Amino acid sequence: MWDPSKGIKLGPITLHFYSLMFILAFGLGYVIMSYIFRIDNVNQKYLEPLFTWTLVGTILGARLGHVIFYQPELFKQDFWSVFLPIQTKPEFKFTGFSGLASHGATIALIFTTLYYAYKIIRKNPFWVYDRIGIVVALGGAFVRLGNFFNSEIIGKTVNPSSPFAILFPQMSNEYGVTVPRYPSQLFEAVGYVLLFILLWVLYRYTNKKYQQGWLFGLFFVILWSIRFFVEFLKEPQGDEFISFAGLNTGQVLSIPFIIIGAVVMLYSKKFKITEAENEKPD
Repeated sequence: MWDPSKGIKLGPITLHFYSLMFILAFGLGYVIMSYIFRIDNVNQKYLEPLFTWTLVGTILGARLGHVIFYQPELFKQDFWSVFLPIQTKPEFKFTGFSGLASHGATIALIFTTLYYAYKIIRKNPFWVYDRIGIVVALGGAFVRLGNFFNSEIIGKTVNPSSPFAILFPQMSNEYGVTVPRYPSQLFEAVGYVLLFILLWVLYRYTNKKYQQGWLFGLFFVILWSIRFFVEFLKEPQGDEFISFAGLNTGQVLSIPFIIIGAVVMLYSKKFKITEAENEKPD
């Protein structure tokens, strides 16, 4: 049975585990990206704006993505809760940022990273995408761990004798009688950790980082494939905004990203750079 507390009590304040996972994701991502910049001989002054734009793009994009794809009625019912960590109806309450969609975060990050690449660091956007994909893969694992702590995005029912069967009593109000379910959050988290390890090994010990866009394309193909297949084990999230041929919203939205990743990998050979060009001081 999985029935943990919501967070760590710090006097009158509770640090929610989901928020803690976000802090760890961005904190560790900052450290890893700093190390990547040192490897590639990039001035550390470019790290702070990358962190800022990534943070803004992730939170705003993820929140808008969730509301648009899964809860569009919120625009009318409680408009300010879409953009702020509060609810105003039926009563005012601080909720923290919840209801976040990875597809929305990805779309927003594509645009914020484009701005960062062209206006700030002035490098080929794929150079940035290749490296940011490494830390995003690890960050995604922390986010799914946060979902697990919150007993949200739970899996479908499973035979009690299954080694993967877990009880989520905190979700009984939403799903009724507590029954064994797949820990789908953990399946995704493990997949993302393995993806992070793969990307890191390819970045550090192969020449693929000189084929700009290849690592990013691989990141897209594998990450969204993980998401696509784990969705078969998940309960639906809110109202299904899109469905097609038995696929849910998360799966339908993942397919274009998988295709984009494959196309980028195919064309990345046109954007090769030499080791000297990559390590040229900024």
